[in-house]
Amino acid sequence: MSDGDAAFVLTMATEVRNALVAGGQSVTAASVEQQVRALQPVAPRGHLYDLTTQVLAELSGYSVLEPVMADPLVTDVVINGADSVWIDRGEGMVRTPFRFADDDHLRDVVVRWAASVGRRLDQAQPFVDAGLKDGHRLHAVLPPLAPRICVSLRLHRPQSFSLRDLEVAGSLGADGYQWLCALMAARCAFLITGGTGSGKTTVLSALLSEVPPTQRIVLVEDTPELFPQHPHVVSLVARHANAEGMGAIGLEVLIRQALRMRPDRLVVGEARGAELIDLLSALNTGHEGGCGTMHANSPADVVARIVALCSRGGWSAQTSLAQLTAAIDAVVHVVREPDGSRRLSSIGVVVGDLGKPAEVVTAVQWSSDGRAHLGPGGERLLARLSHGQGVL
Repeated sequence: MSDGDAAFVLTMATEVRNALVAGGQSVTAASVEQQVRALQPVAPRGHLYDLTTQVLAELSGYSVLEPVMADPLVTDVVINGADSVWIDRGEGMVRTPFRFADDDHLRDVVVRWAASVGRRLDQAQPFVDAGLKDGHRLHAVLPPLAPRICVSLRLHRPQSFSLRDLEVAGSLGADGYQWLCALMAARCAFLITGGTGSGKTTVLSALLSEVPPTQRIVLVEDTPELFPQHPHVVSLVARHANAEGMGAIGLEVLIRQALRMRPDRLVVGEARGAELIDLLSALNTGHEGGCGTMHANSPADVVARIVALCSRGGWSAQTSLAQLTAAIDAVVHVVREPDGSRRLSSIGVVVGDLGKPAEVVTAVQWSSDGRAHLGPGGERLLARLSHGQGVL
């Protein structure tokens, strides 16, 4: 779309919006088409259809990003001002030819996205982090916090892979499928760790698909991202504060509610704060097989990360370490390679022997070529799997 065409669409969108407001109509495909026809009575049918689609995208959709959002391979969109739109299709960031008319246009669109889920984005609240209605994750920052308006969209693609799918794709390495199935069969409590975009949620969803159909899975998430192939799943989703800063319901509240719902598997999509205290407490009170994900760039970072998160809820380092070693049987670490591929990197055990600091000790590790190597924690993990009848 040329700059002239874009300006025309924006003008048309403004006129349509004003007409809808004056007539007390909501924005729907039918109402927009009616107004476009009234404003362009002699336009050819094909032109009317295209114009209606573009105006509807401006009023209730993703504006110039509609083609990007429709691409099933796009996982992330980042915008550094109106003329700098980048996407990631699994192979790193690539700049696109898409552009907004100007920064004011971009700002208007992003403010509308935020408002659609009851969130503010203005000079008094110059940043927003919100889950959109279609599951996409929005983050935006306004000037002067950034030189230009900066937007990040993490796209929600409701597809689910089985563990076999990941094995066939080469993401699990030698015997990785068997190790992970054994973890699930033994009802081990575990965390999946990794950096941003490393595939933590994908692996967790695949693992949950291995849960026997006689068991009930209760998911607790900030944004719906887990879609296990399982017949008995209940999903609880956090509610963020509205534009007035009221009504928030966090993960820690939902975890407590989930415990009253007779879960066979309690799952926290991503632990990023004090809710980790509630998860560890639950796992230490008879709720076997619980799991979740957590951001950590390496297994060596996990213990310090957990201590830091639990400190937000008032736990001391000593208490956090004691709860961690008692609650978590294994740490599954995944990585994203420079070429964009994701793979299983290691499975470790949390060791906190008397008089020694807690640490994640490698039980089995996979090299980049997929070969498996048993580590110093291998015997401890095998003993836990054998005890839980998750025999390899």
